[in-house]
Amino acid sequence: MNLPPNRLAQESSPYLLQHAHNPVDWYPWGAEALQRAQAENKPILVSIGYAACHWCHVMERESFENPQVAAVMNAHFVCIKVDREERPDVDQVYMDALHAMGIQGGWPLNVFLTPEAKPFYGGTYFPPQNWLQLLASIGRGYAGEYRSELQASAEQFVQVLRRGELDKYRPAEAADGLSDEEFKLLVYNLASKFDREKGGLNRAPKFPMPSIWRFLLHTHALSGSPTLLNQLNLTLRQMAHGGIYDQIGGGFARYSVDEAWLVPHFEKMLYDNGQLLTLYAEAFQETNDPLYQQVVYNTVAFLEREMLSPEGGFYSSLDADTEGVEGRFYVWTQEELQAALGDEEPLASAYYSCLPVGNWEHGLNILHRTSPDAEFAQQHGLSPAELQTMVKKWQQKLLTARDARTRPALDDKILTGWNALLLQGLTDAYRAFSEPQFLELALRNARFLREKLQTATGLQRNYKNGRATIPAFLEDYALLIQAHISLYEVTFAEEWLREAEQLTEHVLAHFLDQQEQLFFFTADNGEALIARKKELFDNVIPASNSVMAHNLHRLGLHLENSRYQELAAAMIRQVQALVVQEPQSLANWALLYTALLRPSAEIAIVGPQAEQFRQELSRHYLPNAVIAGSVGASSLPLLQGRTARNAQTTIYVCFNRTCRQPVHSVAEALAQL
Repeated sequence: MNLPPNRLAQESSPYLLQHAHNPVDWYPWGAEALQRAQAENKPILVSIGYAACHWCHVMERESFENPQVAAVMNAHFVCIKVDREERPDVDQVYMDALHAMGIQGGWPLNVFLTPEAKPFYGGTYFPPQNWLQLLASIGRGYAGEYRSELQASAEQFVQVLRRGELDKYRPAEAADGLSDEEFKLLVYNLASKFDREKGGLNRAPKFPMPSIWRFLLHTHALSGSPTLLNQLNLTLRQMAHGGIYDQIGGGFARYSVDEAWLVPHFEKMLYDNGQLLTLYAEAFQETNDPLYQQVVYNTVAFLEREMLSPEGGFYSSLDADTEGVEGRFYVWTQEELQAALGDEEPLASAYYSCLPVGNWEHGLNILHRTSPDAEFAQQHGLSPAELQTMVKKWQQKLLTARDARTRPALDDKILTGWNALLLQGLTDAYRAFSEPQFLELALRNARFLREKLQTATGLQRNYKNGRATIPAFLEDYALLIQAHISLYEVTFAEEWLREAEQLTEHVLAHFLDQQEQLFFFTADNGEALIARKKELFDNVIPASNSVMAHNLHRLGLHLENSRYQELAAAMIRQVQALVVQEPQSLANWALLYTALLRPSAEIAIVGPQAEQFRQELSRHYLPNAVIAGSVGASSLPLLQGRTARNAQTTIYVCFNRTCRQPVHSVAEALAQL
């Protein structure tokens, strides 16, 4: 039955558009819905999700498409649908409210509010019968004798929401600064959570969490600990061999439901893949493991093939479901493998650990690997080169067969922060491999973001159908500043460093809480919600405050701006005790701890071969360094007064603005680091 569209038909979010023909009288988040709730003194139901969310689809099918359920929702509530990816500020406030109610969070997130948008009850997915009972009970209760109780409860939750994050977790501000002793405790606390058999942390479901493994990489560079490097390599190899990684198409799913990385939650998110490009590229710089190079190249190929818009922006996600079945696009029966591969099927099935009865449910196979290529080649009497040729052929045939299937839905909105993570990933991939195509994609993306999402008054978060909407949040600014600093370091094009500086000044003017020396998630001139939050904990995307602290540290070194560096140091002092206690939840802050524990290297390359020297230097993993360069004179602080001695390209390595002897080769510069 094709129902007439509701208000969501006017929206650009693919998630909201999925609900545009529900019989529910949905509103998007905004003044119209909130005003109606107040005018009619009606409670609000806010339902929050995102386009690639499996259980959001299930709840829509079971409840929001059901005319009887919709009638109860419409009778008792003003109903609002929110795309959490467009409005992370709204999602953050009401997710915090759910936690304050003692309920574990997740999506779909369904929260009941007073007409003033104050929360009094909530939950995640509800089966249809439970949902119907809850709607009727809250609807009657609010309309009748329980209204004042529910309003009083909402007032209490608002008080909790308005408490600052620092106040809530009460970490003691560190008086003594950073220390090797405390850092050892931090590393010990993280190591106690390792799964030493399957990689990752010791629990299921398993999320990639790139910040944790980047912290390990940096800490290994600092300490030389083989234990940390072994855990990092174990994790990266298990992920790259597992079903969480698309063995034929490249790219990673959002998480695996089991501890062996085998069964993914099949949606693919841009933010994961951007960060995993960075992680695998940096791990390659440190280890030269060819598997890591394959992962980077195949993931970039996936992103370019399936996520790139004609204008140069990257789309948000691919759905887990196809035709209502999770993972259908990605899994194989043995008959399908045989049809695609013919005589080569038995060897390919052995390589991808596929079984006639299936290695998952319903006789289906998730392609994954259980042994390294060298081992598999030896077992089957092949040379590594022969195996590589065969694998490429299998991938091509299976990809062609898969392309004939119904594709998962694409969430084609373009988000500034997520694109910035991908831009950073492409930049880091270029840094590691000097692959011109990676830089080309990165520059095209950076120019797209500048042209389409930057306005005279600041950044916008969302781009769809030729239109930029929604004033950007701290996440968007912080991640774009980070990417611009990195883009400068691989191109020496000063425009990107100056853009990073301008955006930083905007953030300092509109997001900084002077009292706490941390940043709000929303700007001072943005829409006021019932609470103005600060993001402290690193999650699948690092906390915007931790990213901003890194930016201030790096930009402070590049621009010799002590104000920036002092603020970065003040920010980590605020959360230092928490970082040591809970490093798995503050891994990007922990990464900053490693960067501040020793002086950072300031490297300046000047002269006719500045770019060639940079490329040679960039092949090495240099986690605690900023790099500036120029063929001729430059006004940038790190390059001022630095000349090419004897007309030869010269490298200056400095620490705390004190320089070593200028040298004329990358090998000599590396020896000084």
